[in-house]
Amino acid sequence: MNQQQDGLPRPEPRKFDAEILSKEIVERLTYRVGKDAANAHKHDWLHAVILVIRDRIIDAWIRTKKEFHDDKGKRVYYLSLEFLIGRLMRDAVSNMEMLDQMQEALASLGADLDVVAELEPDAALGNGGLGRLAACFMESMATVGVPAYGYGIRYVNGMFRQEISDGWQVELPETWLAHGNPWEFERRECSYEIGFAGKVEAAEQTLGTPGKMTWSPQERVVATPYDTPIVGWRGNQVNTLRLWSAQPIDPILLDKFNAGEHQGALRESNRASSLTRVLYPADSSIAGQSLRLRQEYFFTSASIQDIVRRHIQDFGDIKTLHERASIQLNDTHPAVGVAELVRLLVDEHDVEFEEAWDIARKTFSYTNHTLLPEALESWPVPLFERLLPRHMQLVYAINAHILKQVRKSEKISEEAVSAISLIDESGERRVRMGNLAFVGSHKVNGVSALHTDLMKQTVFKDLHSLYPERINNKTNGVTFRRWLMQCNSELTHLIEDAIGPAFKDDAERLADLNKFADDAAFQEQFLAVKFKKKEQLTTHLRDYCGVRIDPNAMFDIQIKRIHEYKRQLLNIVHAVALYDQIRSHPEKDWAPRVKIFGGKAASSYHNAKLTIKLANDVAQVINQDPAVQGLLKVVFVPNYNVSQAEWLFPAADLSEQISTAGMEASGTGNMKFQVNGAITIGTLDGANVEIKEHVGDDNIVIFGMDADEVTARRAGGYNPRDVIEGSPELKQALTAIQTGTFSPDDPFRYQGLIDGIVEHDWFMVAADFGSYANAQRHVDEIWKDKKTWARMAIKNTANAGFFSSDRTIRQYAEDIWKVGL
Repeated sequence: MNQQQDGLPRPEPRKFDAEILSKEIVERLTYRVGKDAANAHKHDWLHAVILVIRDRIIDAWIRTKKEFHDDKGKRVYYLSLEFLIGRLMRDAVSNMEMLDQMQEALASLGADLDVVAELEPDAALGNGGLGRLAACFMESMATVGVPAYGYGIRYVNGMFRQEISDGWQVELPETWLAHGNPWEFERRECSYEIGFAGKVEAAEQTLGTPGKMTWSPQERVVATPYDTPIVGWRGNQVNTLRLWSAQPIDPILLDKFNAGEHQGALRESNRASSLTRVLYPADSSIAGQSLRLRQEYFFTSASIQDIVRRHIQDFGDIKTLHERASIQLNDTHPAVGVAELVRLLVDEHDVEFEEAWDIARKTFSYTNHTLLPEALESWPVPLFERLLPRHMQLVYAINAHILKQVRKSEKISEEAVSAISLIDESGERRVRMGNLAFVGSHKVNGVSALHTDLMKQTVFKDLHSLYPERINNKTNGVTFRRWLMQCNSELTHLIEDAIGPAFKDDAERLADLNKFADDAAFQEQFLAVKFKKKEQLTTHLRDYCGVRIDPNAMFDIQIKRIHEYKRQLLNIVHAVALYDQIRSHPEKDWAPRVKIFGGKAASSYHNAKLTIKLANDVAQVINQDPAVQGLLKVVFVPNYNVSQAEWLFPAADLSEQISTAGMEASGTGNMKFQVNGAITIGTLDGANVEIKEHVGDDNIVIFGMDADEVTARRAGGYNPRDVIEGSPELKQALTAIQTGTFSPDDPFRYQGLIDGIVEHDWFMVAADFGSYANAQRHVDEIWKDKKTWARMAIKNTANAGFFSSDRTIRQYAEDIWKVGL
């Protein structure tokens, strides 16, 4: 045993060699799982292996936390309603650099690491790009050396597990915690009370000075944290993801239970558990809106209280909080934290309002993820005031402070004053959470260059005119440890053989691959790796969803949240048009193609769910038609999540990034496809613009209108009927869908969906169809020229280095958080 400076014993760090690992796995099976190796089941092996890996992580985790404490430097706190971390075992064993040893250890025991790793459930802590970005950022912060904590909610059932029944999305609970989570550690000593509703009273006034405000909540719950270690590359730093679980003050009301009110006795327990049960409860009802606001305040308040407690414990003076802490709001979900920090400073720590507001503004920064005004959260004032009465007072106080500043500026119009206000009074009075996050932050960032520019011109135009130095850009990135090195080891080895291992520590070194783009031997090896990944996906989809596809065909993949602006519908309409063309002209030299879709639709999003049904109906018809066998197939992969993504990204030939220009903030799937050697077909939207700049015009397929053209066309009296009538190809496809060719059981099923295109076409499906169809024909021609295709694919991988989340995090650290690395 080692001795720490305080004289207490410390265990020796664990060793990494295979023999020791195998002995420890058997030991964990015996003493922690209660099985011997001969009788252990696969899940027993998984649990034992995780415990062995975890022990080694804990050594680095404790060392990291001690370094944070001793360094007394600034810390970053990342607040996000989602953390889509996926499976952690392979990520951890790879980043700890013990993959080979663990494979050898398990092999010596007659087990296989790949088989064991597949048993781990995906953590149901997110839904789409926002949550996966947060997970990539947590790993990169640990990798590049940012002292950071992530804060979120420990969802019991996540959003939902998606099954497809008769082509329809069916939503089932995601029971990922049913058998426990060996990665997490409960920290009950860091629990906090969270209040809702109640009343606010002022103390007696003295000499005309308002007395101190006291909030007495009507309802209280306890937020209990569960900590998960997040391992950086090479295990040099391990940061903490702290997720909050809700507990009732009194788990059972015994007086009610004994009186026979058995359900009523559990009322408080049920209300508390509902806070952490489901991600994004449907907010189409007042009850749903109330639960969602309660969720957001619950995790944000617990997190801010924890940050304040840690700061006082380590540094003493609460007024120096902004010097030692940087709180990043990942979208508007935690924006109520601005008012919560002001409340804690004013009501709990006796800081004057003006100073409290200054401290909060210097502490917070805000990442915006949307240009859709309706996606910027807002809450009805009566609901907000009922649930958070003290915060409503502070929102009004903050608003008054801001609007006084506005009135001093002669350049701000009355219309702009209304747009800047934290209270939207254009209809039902609502609290604008995007505006609160903006004014309460010293920096506000977009997530791609185009998105940031459009923020200044659209959703935050007037706030930008008031605070012209506040908005900055931080183009998103992804962690290549997960999305190249772990899910595509074959390509990683090929790259390492060609240019050496330096790219593993510096993704920009992938650029050294450019010199191999025209090398015939390397092209052949590159395409061989791609084919192997396609064969693996073929086997996986056969076993996972009973679909058989040909790995020789082009794998044309669109996997992301189902939303009208992401335009899965454009892709499906093209599949129908292509189906018609192949049947009409079987003599042509068609490029065999498999169109693969995946993604979840929000429970209350009718058109998105209908789009999933359409994809499956179209697949049912096309896949059974002998006229197109071997030339076209359509597949919808159920329950798209991180683990499914790890199969799909490496196998993709064509990456579909076809959102309506000006509506996708960034995208990160486009980056994961790119680094794995897929060619992008896309609009000039989000980070596609920057991908084009990095790979060159010849190595990406761009189609359709840009953001300015979309805006101009909407304003110019666009008539989609004229476009449809002028395109027999489009008209035939839309008519087939609209009249029941793909839904004979319900010929009118897609009437409304297609009417949306014919009548107004807000998402420009008809307007961009001709350009998209031409671009797809160009893709077919490239596919037939394997040398050109290989060159383009290699160029995509070689120029993906900029889109590493390590680069993004370094920019945040330098420009926003002011954390020295």
